[in-house]
Amino acid sequence: MSQLPCRRVRRSPAPPPAIPFAPLSAPRHAPSASRATRASGACAAALLLALAGCGGGSDPAPGGGPAGAGGPPPAMPVTVVVAQKQPVPQSVEAVGMLEGVREVEVRARVAGVLVKQLFREGEPVREGAPLVQIERAPYEIAVDAARAALAQAEVRAEQARREGGRLAALVAERAISQREADDAASNAKAAEAQLAAARAQLREAQLQLSYTQVHAPIPGLAQRLQRSEGALLSPADATPITTLVQTHPIRVRFAVTEDEARALRKARNPTLRLLDEQGQPLGAPGRVDFAGAVVDPRLGTVPLRAELANPDGRWLPGQFVRVMLQLGQQEGVRVPQAAVMSGEQGRFVWIVGAGNKAEPRPVVTGAWMGGDWALRSGLQGGEQVIVDHLMKLRPGAPVAPKAASPAPAASAASAPAPAASR
Repeated sequence: MSQLPCRRVRRSPAPPPAIPFAPLSAPRHAPSASRATRASGACAAALLLALAGCGGGSDPAPGGGPAGAGGPPPAMPVTVVVAQKQPVPQSVEAVGMLEGVREVEVRARVAGVLVKQLFREGEPVREGAPLVQIERAPYEIAVDAARAALAQAEVRAEQARREGGRLAALVAERAISQREADDAASNAKAAEAQLAAARAQLREAQLQLSYTQVHAPIPGLAQRLQRSEGALLSPADATPITTLVQTHPIRVRFAVTEDEARALRKARNPTLRLLDEQGQPLGAPGRVDFAGAVVDPRLGTVPLRAELANPDGRWLPGQFVRVMLQLGQQEGVRVPQAAVMSGEQGRFVWIVGAGNKAEPRPVVTGAWMGGDWALRSGLQGGEQVIVDHLMKLRPGAPVAPKAASPAPAASAASAPAPAASR
């Protein structure tokens, strides 16, 4: 009897597990669902608060005006100078190339071997200075032969003169015929002609001998020797012995536009100056000695040439230089160099426009005048030109202009006369 309960306990567990597990499942999952519900409610409340905060920030300020960054930008303080019309120099700038007044290729005038160089390459030589020596022996022999031929011609001419004199006396006495006297006179004239030819041959031989020493035809700088000592020279050689370039005075070739050429023709006494890297004039002024009468159809420019003094040899042929043509005076405006800017459309300045707004104004610049630009067009005078904070300006930006302080030079100029005289 005691074994029966043990067997029922072992067999009964299979069906009852669903009964005890069913009521236990609800208590386990119920606490988890309530926690999720409370978390979602907290998130919804936080979202509502955030939305309420954002909506409150968009409300207008109590005063009704814009808040903080939503208002217009403040006016930028800038320094201005008033543009004044005054006579300014009218000038034209271009790039030119220097060339010698005379450039000569030195060549041999007689054939022979170059035996000696008589100059230093790259140094100035005077006109008539010896450059090279060609062998003299063949030409000295030719001179001696011409002298001998001249002596023979002189003897024959003297003999013909004596013979003609004797026959002239005999024909007067009718001792000989007139024909014999005429033949003697003709022989005398032929001998004189042969004598003149012999003299010319001697001069030619002496001239050929003088050509064996080659001299400088002009003063100037001697270039390198292109034929070495020992080379056989000939007048038909394609390569010269050397080249001489006269650099004082010196010339500069350049070109200008059609409008600039028209202004040049209207100018009375135009002068030319060379400029350094900073745009400052160098040396003495020159003069235009040639102006082309035809416009280059490819470039639309007119060629010009000017001549300048170059006593110290500072300028060399082939050198590129900046050229400024001074055509006279014209009405214009001076502004500080710092006020002029360059853009895609050219140079311009910032001015204070209507309503104290920044306004760009295109200008045409002329020459530099100390620390100022001379403007040929673009400003009429009286404009307030901005000279600082130029990179921060934009068209229409509000500005607060203030007058520039007087420059030290202006202060010195306004000092009393006795102090200025000292």
